Amino acid sequence: MTEQLFSVPTFSVRNKRRPRLLDLFCCAGGAATGYRRAGFDVVGVDIEPQPNYPFEFHRADALEFLARHGHEFDAVHASPPCQASCTLTAGTNQGREYPQLIPNTQEALARLNVPTVIENVQGSTLRRDLTLCGEMFGLGVIRHRYFELGGWSMPQPAHVPHRGRVAGYRHGKRFDGPYVAVYGQGGGKGTVRQWQSAMGIDWTSDRIELAEAIPPAYTEFLGRQLIAELCSVEACNETRCQAAGCVAPIVQPATGRPRRFCSGSCRVRHHRASREHPAAS
Repeated sequence: MTEQLFSVPTFSVRNKRRPRLLDLFCCAGGAATGYRRAGFDVVGVDIEPQPNYPFEFHRADALEFLARHGHEFDAVHASPPCQASCTLTAGTNQGREYPQLIPNTQEALARLNVPTVIENVQGSTLRRDLTLCGEMFGLGVIRHRYFELGGWSMPQPAHVPHRGRVAGYRHGKRFDGPYVAVYGQGGGKGTVRQWQSAMGIDWTSDRIELAEAIPPAYTEFLGRQLIAELCSVEACNETRCQAAGCVAPIVQPATGRPRRFCSGSCRVRHHRASREHPAAS
């Protein structure tokens, strides 16, 4: 059972809906499940089919989908492929080429006017705004992950000392320990059931999906803090874009006329719709 490190804020936008989060490079939905538990409606995007993804899913290029639909969401999470940065690439996968999409993802998310999160492995080029570990949540994995936060911040929780080793073989010698190695096939890595239990994931039994996932506890923790941030923004002198389909926040100027739209394109789109459907204005 995950220890509750946080309270549950209530998101109170004007139409009382749940906040929407876009989950890019979503894979099987480890991150998505945590955000859903925190209170978000989640929409996943991945270039590969993801039959086990538990929420609304779109098969598409993640960054192209973001360019078209990013303005429709209250927050965006991205987990670009990690193989270019992980320690396995420097070892057993040496010599293989993997896409490095972190810079393009950072650039694309920087254009948004909503809070963003990028997640990746140790060794990646992410800014380390936050580092989470399975021991912080009483899980059976260590699985350190970096998080780069855009447009918001939260405190770094204290790192909890590890209780021992990761179980499995190292250089031909067997070691016991309280943690499971959720990657690869050999070396006493554990059964699928052990992987599921260690990660807190029960909706997929696919080893590749489990190996690529992050524990939902990580993003449940992040997500509750993120909803608190959205509540705080909503309570300030801030409104939402009034163009249909856009929920981008607008910080109102201290003086002068209030802004109704987050951008010129949204303003033009709203006025065109108003001419075609006068009731929409």
